[in-house]
Amino acid sequence: MEPVKSAPEDRAAEPLTEHVQRVTRALRAFDRRRPLVWDLHFTAFWVTAALIDLVSGGWRSTAHDLDVPVVLVLALSLGLTVPLLPRRRHPLAALLGTVPFALVNAWTGAALQVSHLQLVLVFHLTLRGPLRSLWWVTALLTTPAVVSAVRHGEGGSWTQQIGSVLLSVGVVALIAVTVRTRRDHTEVLEERAHRLETERDQQLRLAAAAERARIAREMHDIIGHNLSVITGLADGGRYAAAKSPERAAQALDAIGTTSRQALAELRRLLDVLRDDDRDGPPAADLAPQPALTDLDRLLDGVRRAGLPVAATVKGGTTLPEGRQLTLYRVIQEALTNTLKHAGPGATAHVDLSHEAGGAVTLTVTDTARTSPPPARPGGRGLPGMRERTSLYGGTLEAGPRPHPDLGWRVHLHLPEESPQ
Repeated sequence: MEPVKSAPEDRAAEPLTEHVQRVTRALRAFDRRRPLVWDLHFTAFWVTAALIDLVSGGWRSTAHDLDVPVVLVLALSLGLTVPLLPRRRHPLAALLGTVPFALVNAWTGAALQVSHLQLVLVFHLTLRGPLRSLWWVTALLTTPAVVSAVRHGEGGSWTQQIGSVLLSVGVVALIAVTVRTRRDHTEVLEERAHRLETERDQQLRLAAAAERARIAREMHDIIGHNLSVITGLADGGRYAAAKSPERAAQALDAIGTTSRQALAELRRLLDVLRDDDRDGPPAADLAPQPALTDLDRLLDGVRRAGLPVAATVKGGTTLPEGRQLTLYRVIQEALTNTLKHAGPGATAHVDLSHEAGGAVTLTVTDTARTSPPPARPGGRGLPGMRERTSLYGGTLEAGPRPHPDLGWRVHLHLPEESPQ
């Protein structure tokens, strides 16, 4: 097989071709900004050419009647050239404006060659108007040829004149249709490219919004949990300071350890947002996301904050990192809510059960005498847990325990992993 060429080589163009394309694009851009400039120059050129033909007497070489008044020839020359000015904005009106002059030109026998400029108007009409108008446009342009052939024709020359007009109209219409087709195709491609660019920008915005939501959930879990632990330790240390200074010192040590852990996790998370374009190694290494192997450290921190927690883990199936992070964050959020709202004397229990096929069931219960307050609009506690659970097709239930038990219960189930 032949080697595939690189994209730059495939798209390479000749320098002359690139130069022509640049010049063409520049002229088109100038024409879009100031269309009247080109229209004036184009019309002035043909008006000047018609006047030169009049002054030099060149029109007499094709005229059927050499006795046509010069004033009439001047009027016919202007009447067949000046309507070229609005040819792009109003091609139909411009063409209809030249028809009377073309008929007089044929009837008087002046036979000015400038009458062929009607084909320019046919081109613009075909380029911008409905194609069905070509039928009566052809009839309009053929009428002066018929008049000229009837009044000044010799023998069978009238068939040649009419055939020449029909052939000219057909060729001009074919060129206009080709240009129109190419223009429409280019517009479709540009619209498609614009739509794809818009869709790409929308996807980037959606991805950025999803990433911001993910980071917001992570920061909520980190800050909410660690601050709850620190608050519990600070309250316990304050009560123990008078009777047991040693316990107060332990609480202060635990506050420092928890604060450093929270700062480390926040620094790791914020490093993801940093746009590091500098050369060399990053200033801080990125630590892995917490997993179920960090569950004991989480429970120890909650216990130091004053909430007795018991944990039961059944099975030992190794789960993917994403599932482990979901379970860890749900446990963290549930225990954080217990720390905030359970009150003194409450206990908590974490029951984690690994099932076949990667399915997991998690239940976190506490013995709080009061229920957590309802979730605030825009809060990220329960919605964050549900979002994490829904990523793996799981279900999450959170609410008071059945009567007569007191406390709160969070129950999560992740189904079996889909086969790859």
